[in-house]
Amino acid sequence: MNAKQPNTPGTLFEPDPWLAQTHEVLNQPPALENYNLFLQDKALQEAVEREGASWARQELEAFGKLAGLRETIELGFLANDNKPSFHTHDRFGHRIDEVRFHPAYHELMRLAMEHGLHSSPWQQPGEGAHVARAAKYYLHTQVEAAHGCPVTMTFAAMPSIMKQPELAELWAPKILHRDYDPRNVPDSEKQSVTIGMAMTEKQGGSDVRANTTRALPTGKEGPGQAYELVGHKWFVSAPMCDAFLVLAQAPGGLSCFLMPRWRPDGTKNPWQIQRLKNKMGNVANASSEAELRGALGWMVGEEGRGVPTIIEMVAMTRFDCMVGSSSGMRQATAQALHHCHHRSAFGARLSDQPLMQNVLADLAVESEAAMALTMRVGRALDATDNEQEKLLLRLATPVGKYWICKRTPNQAYEAMECIGGSGVMEDCIMPRLFRESPVNAIWEGSGNVQCLDTLRALQKSPESLDAFMAEVNLAVGSDQRFDAFVNQLQQDFGAAIGNPQQIAFQARDLVDRLAVSLQASLLIRNAPAAVADAYCGSRIAGQGMHNIGALPAGIDARAIIERATPHV
Repeated sequence: MNAKQPNTPGTLFEPDPWLAQTHEVLNQPPALENYNLFLQDKALQEAVEREGASWARQELEAFGKLAGLRETIELGFLANDNKPSFHTHDRFGHRIDEVRFHPAYHELMRLAMEHGLHSSPWQQPGEGAHVARAAKYYLHTQVEAAHGCPVTMTFAAMPSIMKQPELAELWAPKILHRDYDPRNVPDSEKQSVTIGMAMTEKQGGSDVRANTTRALPTGKEGPGQAYELVGHKWFVSAPMCDAFLVLAQAPGGLSCFLMPRWRPDGTKNPWQIQRLKNKMGNVANASSEAELRGALGWMVGEEGRGVPTIIEMVAMTRFDCMVGSSSGMRQATAQALHHCHHRSAFGARLSDQPLMQNVLADLAVESEAAMALTMRVGRALDATDNEQEKLLLRLATPVGKYWICKRTPNQAYEAMECIGGSGVMEDCIMPRLFRESPVNAIWEGSGNVQCLDTLRALQKSPESLDAFMAEVNLAVGSDQRFDAFVNQLQQDFGAAIGNPQQIAFQARDLVDRLAVSLQASLLIRNAPAAVADAYCGSRIAGQGMHNIGALPAGIDARAIIERATPHV
């Protein structure tokens, strides 16, 4: 030993500097930051071009760079490390119902609204408008997903509010404004507002026709008129918004209302938050329970037609669930690919080892398939004058929302497993992605609700299935496995369509196969052969017992991995 040993009381031990250095940090990947999320995503670039939004490329490149900055990524961690807090009263005893957030949350909201994630397709409609906005949102929610809730609802509220012209004249300019104003003050003092939603009640959940909240006319009745709302809401998202679309029982039946936080005279509207929801995920966003104690609201749309009125908003939020889940898949996949590209074990880089290549390629295929379906639905949203596209949209929205959101939790878990023990640590993004992963599958209608909505579309608009299958059949003749799969699907639909009990019992299986058929068709027609071959070889030929990492032999996994890996 070289260290000098103490030989008298009070003598300090002098350690050898060599002993203080236990090890050198080796074989650890660099942080996935300071990269361009758009330029490092070839599949997204191709989808944007394909679906009609090539004009937005420069804007998406700039936003992809912003989203990939270390400082932007850090905002997501800070917003989730500091949950919102609820304050019922101010220090003088006035009821304020205020939800307070960390500055990082407000900065993420500012970025979202400044870049038009709540407004751009309504401000500048046209070819590729929804696709461009979805692509930008896809990049943004890879940074942090929870704050997307009020952004989505503000965006999605426009079709419903436009059904009531006098309300739209007052509210639409503020909804579309690209400032962000989080103050808890009357909307008359703001240029910019956010919109939330309050549909669900304790006794009904998704069955909103069981709602008991009453709407009492203050004078003249009917669309655009004022009512006082009395009742409760079990789930108000997000309670810090400036106004909410609410369902309540008017004299003529369940109707939709626009309920602001403040009355026109500047006094607080008497709806009161009871508590914030204690959620396992989505923690940067606030969700709440509320009592409506004569809250003033204005009827939107026809009396007794509340569900058809608000469903315009719900359809758009379901599309954003597809965007958000696809985004979560991409970020989880990017993290796994990045880690395995830089990490070695057993004498070789992880991404060069055959079994890990199977897993990584499979993750990449699943992610690309989800994004491709989402962007195709975005193009259908843009085709407002095309009847076939409208019919496709009617079926593809519940099918896509069900399938993509349902697949996301396993994607997050498998990516976490690729990273290993470090992926479970809270200073890594993976635990947040995992906790966030079930949210979109449950919100805006759970899996069963989406399947039943698919059956409802088939019943009310049988031609929607024809439009859907016409899109699917564009790839027929390119892959024998695909052709056989589609042929069997059509036969099974033909056998079940006239038997309501049978088709309801089999709904998940049928919707699963609808989703797979559309994703396969899109990949066969548009993706590299390696990606399409991997998808058809696993999801179609081997669908019955497929787990991530079970791609069949002969797949060009290396090419798939190279295509999807962000090189930083």
